[in-house]
Amino acid sequence: MSAARPAAQPRRVVLTGCGALSSIGNGVEEFTEGLKAGRVGTGDIGVFDTTGFPSTRGHQVHGFDAAARLHRIRPEDTGRATQFAAAAARMALDDAGLDEEWLRARRGTVVIGTTDGEVGELDLLTESALSLGLAAFTGTSLSRTATGGLALGVVRELALSDVESSTVATACAAGNYAIGAGFDAIRTGRSAWALVGGADALNRKTFAGFARLGLVAPDECRPFDTGRLGLLTGEGAGLLLLESEESALARGAEIYAEVLGYGVNCDASHPTAPERDSVARCIRLALENASVKPEEVDLISAHGTGTPTNDATEIAAIREVYGDRPPRTVGVKAMIGHTMGAASALGAIASALAIRHGFVPPTANHRATDPDCPVDVVPNASVPADVRIVQNNGLAFGGNNAVVLLGRHDSPRGEYAR
Repeated sequence: MSAARPAAQPRRVVLTGCGALSSIGNGVEEFTEGLKAGRVGTGDIGVFDTTGFPSTRGHQVHGFDAAARLHRIRPEDTGRATQFAAAAARMALDDAGLDEEWLRARRGTVVIGTTDGEVGELDLLTESALSLGLAAFTGTSLSRTATGGLALGVVRELALSDVESSTVATACAAGNYAIGAGFDAIRTGRSAWALVGGADALNRKTFAGFARLGLVAPDECRPFDTGRLGLLTGEGAGLLLLESEESALARGAEIYAEVLGYGVNCDASHPTAPERDSVARCIRLALENASVKPEEVDLISAHGTGTPTNDATEIAAIREVYGDRPPRTVGVKAMIGHTMGAASALGAIASALAIRHGFVPPTANHRATDPDCPVDVVPNASVPADVRIVQNNGLAFGGNNAVVLLGRHDSPRGEYAR
């Protein structure tokens, strides 16, 4: 296999394929329709027993047939999160109009972000061990629990070999971390393409953790709302196919957006609470890396979990950077739930769709904006808009922050300002 040669000048990186699994739709078309319609995917959780919990609601992926979606890896040998990652990668490849042979002929990068890996499989293994004892620990059952299997599952599903592969576990910012890694690989010429994003599956451990912290909403997630009471856990995957602008134009690809740059930092200030100044620094890092001025940003896809502390801190950080008139700021978790490691990856796809299709997705379930969150949240209904640059936030436990900037591709760099 041929390795990509280092580029003399940094390459422009574009997004040409999207794969999405979510509670509001599977595949980029259904996901787009769901965002435009303000669809809310909340329902009773069925993938594990919620008996005894104060809430039974969450955001589950429905209509996913792993056997039909996957060609090489066997569902019985892999966990649900790995199945999501591999299926979304194949969706992104198909959406980009590429085939496996095109990938195999070029050096590539696969990075999958996650919060829980295959914790759901560990839950099931523990249940089996309680009844079966050591007999539950078979080679197959243990192999289904490997967190590194998420990226490996993508590589195996597409039969790749000349590839750099890793799984990033920076919690709820992991999808953006993965996008940043793919951006760097293509920009520097280290890889010709990248399949990056995030995946997580609903599981009892994480659900119980958030419930114990008192962060699970009783009915719906309401980001930035004065009556918000918490998040709803979710599952899904968002995979993005990135390549150089030169490659995409040469093959006549449809380009969703350009990845302009990103910023990451970690303040390690508190196990769960975000730190305003650190989030603001991360936003500034992303703007600087992307050579974008604050006044050029049209839309912010916020982390927006619907918890009192996160929302107020995030908006305070945004206003620290943008001043008293920040861009429209929306929380798509109201529609798709908090999908953990997939959250910022699905947020990036939503951002790219907003650019490509000229609309702003809404913050659903909204009743009244909290005075501590003074932004235009685009309540309940999407609106048409000329969206040129979007900032996509990912904030995680432990102070891990990652921000990605996406822009409309039809403008030369440095000419986004109106």
